[in-house]
Amino acid sequence: MTISYKWLSEYLPETVEPERLSRILTSIGLEVESMSKYQEVKGGLEGLVIGEVISTEKHPNADKLTLTKVDTGKGELLNIVCGAPNVAAGQKVVVAPVGATIYPAAGEPLTMSQRKIRGSESQGMICAEDEIGLGTSHDGILVLPEDVKTGMAAADYFQPYDDIIYEIGLTPNRMDAMSHWGVARDVCAYLSHHENKDLKPKLPLSNGFKTDNESLPVQVVVQNEKGCPRYSGVSIGNVTIKESPKWLQQKLKAIGLRPINNIVDITNFIQHETGQPLHAFDADKLNGHKVVVGNLPEGTPFTTLDEKERKLSADDLMICDAKEGICIAGVFGGMHSGVSDKTKNIFLESACFDGVQVRKTSFRHGLRTDAATRFEKGTDISATVNILKRAALLIKEIAGGEIASAVLDIYPNPKPKGEVAVKWHFIKKLSGKNYHPDAIKDILTSLGFEIIKEGIDELRVAVPYHKPDISLPADLVEEIVRIDGLDNIDIPESINITPAVEENYSKEVYREKTANYLAGLGFNEMMTNSITNAAYFTEEELSSMVKMTNSLSAELNILRNSLFETSLEVVAHNLNHRNTSLRLFEFGKAYSTSGPGKYNETEKLCLVITGNKSNDNWKQKSVAADFYTLKGAVDSVLKLLGIAPDAVETVAVPKLENHIVYKSNNKILAGAGEVKKTILDKFGIKQPVFFAGLNWDLLAEMASTQANAVKEIAKYPAVERDLALVVTKDLPWEAVQQTVEKVKLNKLKDIRLFDIFESEKLGAGKKSVAVNFTFLDEEKTLTDKEIDGWMSKIMTTLEKELNAEIRK
Repeated sequence: MTISYKWLSEYLPETVEPERLSRILTSIGLEVESMSKYQEVKGGLEGLVIGEVISTEKHPNADKLTLTKVDTGKGELLNIVCGAPNVAAGQKVVVAPVGATIYPAAGEPLTMSQRKIRGSESQGMICAEDEIGLGTSHDGILVLPEDVKTGMAAADYFQPYDDIIYEIGLTPNRMDAMSHWGVARDVCAYLSHHENKDLKPKLPLSNGFKTDNESLPVQVVVQNEKGCPRYSGVSIGNVTIKESPKWLQQKLKAIGLRPINNIVDITNFIQHETGQPLHAFDADKLNGHKVVVGNLPEGTPFTTLDEKERKLSADDLMICDAKEGICIAGVFGGMHSGVSDKTKNIFLESACFDGVQVRKTSFRHGLRTDAATRFEKGTDISATVNILKRAALLIKEIAGGEIASAVLDIYPNPKPKGEVAVKWHFIKKLSGKNYHPDAIKDILTSLGFEIIKEGIDELRVAVPYHKPDISLPADLVEEIVRIDGLDNIDIPESINITPAVEENYSKEVYREKTANYLAGLGFNEMMTNSITNAAYFTEEELSSMVKMTNSLSAELNILRNSLFETSLEVVAHNLNHRNTSLRLFEFGKAYSTSGPGKYNETEKLCLVITGNKSNDNWKQKSVAADFYTLKGAVDSVLKLLGIAPDAVETVAVPKLENHIVYKSNNKILAGAGEVKKTILDKFGIKQPVFFAGLNWDLLAEMASTQANAVKEIAKYPAVERDLALVVTKDLPWEAVQQTVEKVKLNKLKDIRLFDIFESEKLGAGKKSVAVNFTFLDEEKTLTDKEIDGWMSKIMTTLEKELNAEIRK
């Protein structure tokens, strides 16, 4: 939520300094995430002055340049070289003297310095409007009226609008604070409580409202009363569509809104002032001068303001005229019924729509508008008419015209106020603070609550319509503590807790051990959202994935089935910030479904590597990471956990190349490979990425069954032998490894591939692989005879099983 300091201050009965106001907002639960200075004109024209051109003459060395002498009110004339064709003696102009910085409408800031231009000294610059951010014209210098005082600061003359802007992090239940007036109400409640005053926010008045005539009657019919419990409207005739006045444009620009025209700007202004969304229809385009609030058949085409045709759901609440749909209620207007430059008469809508229906429609069509955000959180159903009158009077003031109908108010089932009772001792128990009953009542009444009954042990209040989230005693306590100040909560001298006792915590131990080990290998841990974007997946994948019923946004609408896509998002983000060499890991949940009500949740571990595994230094060049860098990391994790897979196989998968899987008892422990280029392109990644996914649930279970033992370092030396053999080019290393393991030599401790050589001299389709064997007997020193015997068995088996040729 964006709040303007100047705008908010208009509703406060006394001035509160910006820094103090920031602290107050955070203290009452409206956390200020940022506080920044806003300038309508960047730089605020600081350092620029009004000058008078005293004389001009042609530059001796340039046809298009003029030598000028300019008086800036400091007694000494400035020599300024000017390239504008319209410069002339006697003009009042904006001057940027030496040391001043200008901020062009397009381009980088420029600080003035004294310099020579074509041999002539120039002590500043005479400015055009686009050069100082006052407009876009560059036809010539900006010439001011003759009566402007020379030497006056340009900022004092133009008075560019500036402000302080707060970005407030609102919790989903705080619809009452989604407006400047709502925030002002909370601030007044805080000040009243802490300064022992009775402060009320200044209420935008609508007392002067009256109907001028009834020349534009509109009939309103509400067919879906659940979707629209209250609908108010009024007609305004003979309006003039034009630019909004400067003050209105400045307010909207300060909070990030683009001014459009006076009518649209007023509806936006009222929405951010009061929290009530409004919609203005061109009354002359309402077929039959009728408004119908209801639903249209499934699949009905409807073109919205963004010129896109959408297929409506039968559950979408629509605003229609006598012929067709004209607006998606509470979400977005239609293409043909909105206000345009030719509009003369308007019908202004102020309604209360069901938040659930609005939210579902908003997400269904991917239309996240300010109006939808407010309606889905709930609006003040009691305020529709008063806010309508406030807006109508503002339109009449700014756009002219006349109130051309009586206010229509369809409210068939008036909503009663909710009531909540709270025990005095419950307030003390939950807040940890002993509040005086009078202080509690003052806080609640300042927020709009009505005291219904006050007893010895209980307080009963009526909840204001602008607080639909209040329904429990705990909600009232939260309001009290909030206005007292969340930073005023008493902290006890001691806290008593009962430590949790877990019988089986081995999984967490192995997780911590693995995380520390990976950090030691140079990996950084990442944490990603388990909710991701369905657009990443194929229809086949989506069939077994868990879809979100009410997703937070159109881009977060499904639970991930692996950590793959969310990891690539992190890689893309880092690469965009020029962090190009990455080693990342994450422990996270993945989800799947095999049918309605049948859901699976598994914990995964993923490793991601991209970029260089070592950077340039004085001793060596950088070395790029590759598939084997990733495989080594996976092997190390498995070894750390004491797990030895009984098979490593190559398996083709849609998203990875050179994909291998580690298996134990036909269960997949892990998979690793290089991400395919087609997948990388979807994420905007332009360098190789290597990904491994490990089944952490299974690995942790297997690790917990391993018997850990400490073993003495061998007293006797290990013996190494090398062997070179010629095999077919397509023979994988794992085939050699598995063949040697079949010999079942207990004293063979390690087998390692250390070289591959390919040459036509070896024969067509052949390659030579060099293998290192390590033998060790922990009870004695091995003899050459023993080792020669074992090597002979290995060579015989390789020749027989793989048709290998032993190189001598």
